[in-house]
Amino acid sequence: MSTKAAPQAVTAPRAPAPVGPYAHAVAAGGTLYLSGQIGLDPDTGRIPGATAAEQARQALRNLRAVLESQDLTLRALAKVTVFLTDMGQFAAVNDVYAEEMAGWTPARSVVQVSALPKGALVEIEGIACR
Repeated sequence: MSTKAAPQAVTAPRAPAPVGPYAHAVAAGGTLYLSGQIGLDPDTGRIPGATAAEQARQALRNLRAVLESQDLTLRALAKVTVFLTDMGQFAAVNDVYAEEMAGWTPARSVVQVSALPKGALVEIEGIACR
């Protein structure tokens, strides 16, 4: 009989409600798999930023809220994936990302996609370690 705990869905009260049938994150073993966050304001459910950089800042704040619900910080992130609808915004998003990450540089991929939920310009997901 295995003594490993089953994966557990995580709900983060300070993050925006998911826009589909998924959890904010799933904890499995010592790993936290964070669902992608777009720049939704958790209070209004709207995307207040008009630029990819503004939306990236809010998306990272939303990821931080999910991590904090598990007593973690952005420094727990081991891998991040950034989805952009326009790779021309790569540099502007990088500037915000570097500022919000405060010197922490986890492994990362950036992918251009044709569209994101709610017309977002950027979505960011991550994998964190406890």
